[in-house]
Amino acid sequence: MRVMSKEPGKGWKIAEIENTLEALQRGVGGKLEAVTLASDACVLCNEEGRLLGMPYNTTICGVSFVGPLLIVGIAGEDFAGLTEQQVDRLRTLLVSGRME
Repeated sequence: MRVMSKEPGKGWKIAEIENTLEALQRGVGGKLEAVTLASDACVLCNEEGRLLGMPYNTTICGVSFVGPLLIVGIAGEDFAGLTEQQVDRLRTLLVSGRME
């Protein structure tokens, strides 16, 4: 599935990963925590990132995140790949700083 990913100190990029718990956990470096970003997207981060001393990554909608991040789509109660429209919208928001 298509996701947006960001490592601390680096920019956002588009990546393709499997829609499995294991792949998503690898993407954030541990246990998953989902933070709703919009009705159709959420940020996935490491639930224990602060406890593990992961470095600061970014601030989105007033929330500071540490460690690697993924932004994924939401389809009902499941994670889903981002559509091209979602990616375009998220890029605009992330680059403009309105989400920072």
